[in-house]
Amino acid sequence: MSFFSLLLIAVSLAMDAFAVSAIGGATIQHLDRRTCFRLSFHFGLFQFLMPVIGWFAGTQFVDYIARWDHWFAFALLSLIGAKMIFESFQSIDQSVRDISRGWTLVSLSIATSIDALAIGLTLALLNVHILLPSMLIGIVAAFFSLMGIALGRRFGIKFGPKIYLPGGLILIFLGIRILLSHLGG
Repeated sequence: MSFFSLLLIAVSLAMDAFAVSAIGGATIQHLDRRTCFRLSFHFGLFQFLMPVIGWFAGTQFVDYIARWDHWFAFALLSLIGAKMIFESFQSIDQSVRDISRGWTLVSLSIATSIDALAIGLTLALLNVHILLPSMLIGIVAAFFSLMGIALGRRFGIKFGPKIYLPGGLILIFLGIRILLSHLGG
């Protein structure tokens, strides 16, 4: 898998963290450097760890489904993309004020990185080593979290979950590309 494809996946996965961070930037009243670091670090760390967990799970049974791996990758990416597109039309719960502490932060870190778990599984099925993709996904997520905080602070929650739409479309496009490359070759 090319670096550009991995970067597209990382950017797509970072949309959840970006959107949640933008909400945090718009709603956290005492936003300081420590809070920004806490959000971006946790989102980046969980985005790094989840593909690794998914990859290890995928390597355990990759031989059993190798004949259908491209279909499975297509289905996973398409489902994740469709979920993100669906979420782009949902409303935001305005009652959340400080997402940067305790179980709220851990829960959001897990929730925004569940899709990365499926990507790790997909990468195992495609025989892609996990270290570089996981690092890239984590770094991009942390960076996008910082951008989300800054934009959320500056512009409020103008875009809200609409940011999921391009991320979902990119994942579906990548799924189709994987499927076509295996069927054509």
